[in-house]
Amino acid sequence: MSFFRSTGLIENASVIRNGPVRLQPPAMADFADWARIRADSRAFLKPWEPTWPKDDLTRAAFRKRLRHYQRDRREDHAYPYFIWREADHMLVGGITLSNIRRGAAQTGTAGYWIGAAYQRQGYMLAALVGLTRHAFERLGLHRIEAACMPDNEASMSLLRKCGFVEEGYARDYLRINGQWRDHVLFALTRSR
Repeated sequence: MSFFRSTGLIENASVIRNGPVRLQPPAMADFADWARIRADSRAFLKPWEPTWPKDDLTRAAFRKRLRHYQRDRREDHAYPYFIWREADHMLVGGITLSNIRRGAAQTGTAGYWIGAAYQRQGYMLAALVGLTRHAFERLGLHRIEAACMPDNEASMSLLRKCGFVEEGYARDYLRINGQWRDHVLFALTRSR
């Protein structure tokens, strides 16, 4: 399914619906909702994310983020989405399929965040299932990878519920909250 959003920088992009959520590419019209949920969830998200730039929640930084998203989508490098609760059109989080590698690999990496008020309510489960289905059926990928820190039990549980299989352990894998952190590596393939 395609749509046209004149208020944003990303046009003619896919909308993904799955159960209680709608995944939609970010648009400038989403700034206020995005800034609110990120600000309200800052303490909750901080231990799991890279350090936020000082201007992260500004309109200018959001506009720059959208331009980056548009380029990544156009070049088939990444597909970012905001997660909206269908019942009341409330922004609950974000999910991205990034690091797309074509050729023999046909692989991408899933990354996600959820607002503190919306955790453990099934929204991210529905979003990740929708994203993986889209990646396999519409984008033609064969494999989706994901990584999370070993102490992030909620994320590991989510990945397992979605059928991801633990494949390994990467030392100093990503710089999270100012420190290089180990991650557990997971993957899901189209054939499983």
